[in-house]
Amino acid sequence: MLLEKESEFIEAPKGDKKRKPDPYKKPSVFGKIKRNIYLNRQSYILMAPFFTLFFLFTVLPVITSIIISFTYFNMLEFPHFVGWDNYARLFLEDDIFLISLKNTILFAAVTGPVSYVACFVFAWLINEFPAKLRAFMTLIFFAPSISGNIFFIWLIIFSGDAYGYANGFLMKIGLIYEPIQWLQDPTYILAIVMLVQLWLSLGTSFLAFIAGLQTIDHHLFEAGAIDGIQNRWQELWYITLPSMKPQLLFGAVIQITTSFAVADVSMELAGFPSVQYAAHTIVTHLIDYGSIRFEMGYASAIATILFLMMMMTNLLIQKLLRKVGE
Repeated sequence: MLLEKESEFIEAPKGDKKRKPDPYKKPSVFGKIKRNIYLNRQSYILMAPFFTLFFLFTVLPVITSIIISFTYFNMLEFPHFVGWDNYARLFLEDDIFLISLKNTILFAAVTGPVSYVACFVFAWLINEFPAKLRAFMTLIFFAPSISGNIFFIWLIIFSGDAYGYANGFLMKIGLIYEPIQWLQDPTYILAIVMLVQLWLSLGTSFLAFIAGLQTIDHHLFEAGAIDGIQNRWQELWYITLPSMKPQLLFGAVIQITTSFAVADVSMELAGFPSVQYAAHTIVTHLIDYGSIRFEMGYASAIATILFLMMMMTNLLIQKLLRKVGE
């Protein structure tokens, strides 16, 4: 009788559909997401306006561009599906795109790392100055990036006549006897554009590094000295850089985007198109097909290639930054 009563107590009635959840059963992914949203609902409500704008003006255009890249779309007719034709045309028929791809990769490989390292080194050095001098030096280094079309001064420096500063100086010291057409000679065009872009590169990343250095807890340096850190290089690698990982990642994203998306400097200094496409980049090629020829499907394919290049580079940089301080 006792066993029967115990079994009746343990077994739920057949008609009872409401059973208690098993505490040992792992929740599903959807359940975890739902619970997380419920627990942090106030934060999600506050972030909803930003998420809405981000989706409408960033995520949705990217998805739309990828879809359009598989179509022929000339802004007048309804897009019709062409499959991989635009991508095949890019790599098999468009020689100018291959030139722009080579220039962009070379440009990003040089200006990206150099400008990134320069931003951090200058920020690290300036951070050691007194407050007033630090503020003044920050303004001096940051000024070119907020001065609009100030890079036009380089047109005077590299002017193709004897009145250009570069030609005048070289002729005065006897290295050359006639002016060099700096911005019309394919030998020099890309190097000059790289130089100007590096001059303009101390912008947002530079400020982010300055801010990151200011927020490092100075007690960490005292603890590091007790733990055996002997010089500034060890202090930089084991304390400064690990404490600045968010700023380092932000600066990397900004510098990569800037180095891959160069167009204005190239077009204003070398012309559009440049001589023998010496300074032609993927973005200028995109402008040509998107804003002049209105071949939106083909332009979207170019944009998708550029987007994938940026994404792969960003993933690589994130992987490398995880090893900082190890």
